[in-house]
Amino acid sequence: MHRTPLYRRHQQADARLVDFAGWQLPMDFGSALAEHRAVREHCGLFDVSHMAITDLEGATACDALRLILAADVARLDDAPPGKAQYGCLLNESGGIIDDLIIFRRGEGRYRLVSNAATREVVQGWLERLTAAFGLRPQCRNDLAMIALQGPAAPNLIEQLPGAARAVGLPPFEALDQDPLFISRTGYTGEDGFEIILPGGEAGAAWDALIAAGARPCGLAARDSLRLEAGLNLSGQDMDEHTTPLECGLGWTVHWSPEDRDFIGRHALAAQRAAGAGRRRQGLVLQGRGIPRHGHPVLDSAGTPVGEVTSGGWSPVLQRGIALARVAADARGPFRVEIRGRALEAEPVRPPFVRNGKPRVDGPG
Repeated sequence: MHRTPLYRRHQQADARLVDFAGWQLPMDFGSALAEHRAVREHCGLFDVSHMAITDLEGATACDALRLILAADVARLDDAPPGKAQYGCLLNESGGIIDDLIIFRRGEGRYRLVSNAATREVVQGWLERLTAAFGLRPQCRNDLAMIALQGPAAPNLIEQLPGAARAVGLPPFEALDQDPLFISRTGYTGEDGFEIILPGGEAGAAWDALIAAGARPCGLAARDSLRLEAGLNLSGQDMDEHTTPLECGLGWTVHWSPEDRDFIGRHALAAQRAAGAGRRRQGLVLQGRGIPRHGHPVLDSAGTPVGEVTSGGWSPVLQRGIALARVAADARGPFRVEIRGRALEAEPVRPPFVRNGKPRVDGPG
């Protein structure tokens, strides 16, 4: 069982600790609902040191990543150092091994942030594929990562030594003051920052941000926040048997230039030409009930057309919400089967919540 540099602080705060992908992490610090609302209304602080941080450096690093990733990192060449890109690591069948964020730190220098549950698989994949380019990825187990999320995050980040310049960062850019690395990214649908720093300095940064007014938050709030924001969860909403075209991530695939032969391209191109048989669908329950992973999704005639991949209660909408994978030709109204009851569900286009408020764009 792995522990982050902030483990003792979580113990002292009486956090409810659980096993998550082999890490002991806080599920909540007393009230997941209060933590959710803190992020939507003010600011929350998450320990995300379980995330995998990998540095790749060398003259051939760009070429290697252009083969390995469906997103083309060459598009970052004209951007200032610190610019980030969201993309997917695919297998030969076009299935998603993991989603990740790639930062270009300078010429031939990249930082990848991927998920804890896929750490060993992704590391092995990167080591095997980059070896052909004479590269050796460096897994940065010496670093910690904390996420400051919420509308008040820009005010609070200034309380962290050396972080004042981060306030002016545009979304998906980073302030690289090695070893301090601050990006304007997150997994909650709110403004905020993800802070990478040496493990030995994480405690002081955590304390400073809490003293400034951030509320410590756990995995439960992180999950409900990302679900309201319509953000996929690796291993549930996407996996090695699901392509980007089937889970709402087709926009992350860069098809041009046509001569870039990234891993999974041929399988994905064939699926695009034939038409994906499944698609992602957002659902809002109209009655009492909470949809969960695996619950069947039915059409108006009661015929099964898919299943819930992520579901839960939305504190903002005060309803059950879900991300589902359904047949490409399925159309609402839908129903979600929960404990033998078929509950009506309105089809919507995620996100369910934007800027802390319910979306009003209409159904989708």
